[in-house]
Amino acid sequence: MKSTRAALAATFALSLACFAVAGHAENAKKPMEKCYGVALAGKNDCAAGPGTTCAGTAKVDYQGNAWILVDKGTCTTFKTPKGYGSLEAKP
Repeated sequence: MKSTRAALAATFALSLACFAVAGHAENAKKPMEKCYGVALAGKNDCAAGPGTTCAGTAKVDYQGNAWILVDKGTCTTFKTPKGYGSLEAKP
């Protein structure tokens, strides 16, 4: 009886793990694009322009040369106090 329960529990756990991996793989395939001017200070992804090295280096909110990855086709819909997101770096 214990071995049957253990086998059932292991099968259930494996099923959950498969669903989790499949969901993660689906998200990994989603097309993304760089969106400039929408990151908060210190919350950008890599390479925020001259004088910065990588993620988290934006000095001010909505820095024009700082970007974050967003779902493809959504960047220009992000509205900030400084305007909309851009697919190109701003001065």
